[in-house]
Amino acid sequence: MKILSIQSSVAYGHVGNSAAVFPLQRLRHEVWPVLTVHFSNHTGYGAWRGPLLAPTDVAEVIAGIADRGVLGTADAVLSGYQGDPAVGAVILDTVTQVKAANPAALYCCDPVMGDVGRGMFVRPGIPEYLRDTVVPRADIVTPNQFELEFLADRRTDTLDDLLTAVDTVRATGPEHVLVTSVLHGDLPAGHLDVVAVSGDGAWAVTTPLLPISPNGGGDVTAALYLAHLATTGSPETALERTTNSIYAVLEATLAAGTRELQLVAAQDAIADPPTRFTARRLR
Repeated sequence: MKILSIQSSVAYGHVGNSAAVFPLQRLRHEVWPVLTVHFSNHTGYGAWRGPLLAPTDVAEVIAGIADRGVLGTADAVLSGYQGDPAVGAVILDTVTQVKAANPAALYCCDPVMGDVGRGMFVRPGIPEYLRDTVVPRADIVTPNQFELEFLADRRTDTLDDLLTAVDTVRATGPEHVLVTSVLHGDLPAGHLDVVAVSGDGAWAVTTPLLPISPNGGGDVTAALYLAHLATTGSPETALERTTNSIYAVLEATLAAGTRELQLVAAQDAIADPPTRFTARRLR
């Protein structure tokens, strides 16, 4: 596939495009990275340097791609953290252009806004903008459980609650929803679920809960799920491949004792996903 990925970038470490591009390339896809920021490192360190690109600059880069006559050949648009509604508007305008030329093109949105224990970590107004304007335009959304609860305006204490929340989000527009970091009362202690839902059904993969939560994991997950779903057409297969690859990356990161994802060290598990965890059908 040809994937236009509009995300942040860092020189050191792996978040945004610096997390998504390499895994997609290892899966043999062509990636066109468009940067919204270029920082020295991710902001989780508390200090960083580098420019925040103006929305007009982001639009100019995309316009340059269009000038080459290739924008309409993109098979998918991928977006992550959107720190400014003006950047979101550029992304949605790009999606419109791509879909006008290729109606089969997919838009995958990772609606980054917050997490359990941290709450919302984006600017005021961004969560509502994502919920009301961006998510309804997406074909695929990949929220974590905290973000899903905001998008659906309901708690998800049980698996049934979670599926109801996903149905609420799907009713606004997206065909496919992947929910990460799912905790509910029916899980064994020390485990979590990743859940995929589409019009064809719902599936979950259960894995042990590793004692790390490095930045960028969601960015890799969204990229891999988009790639596997688009190439296989199967949410179940995409869920299994994505979860197995991510778990291998997290294991390698834990073993290395670093806060940065070990994408390079675990690249074989990205290119050829293990078969350690299998999906179970929920409905």
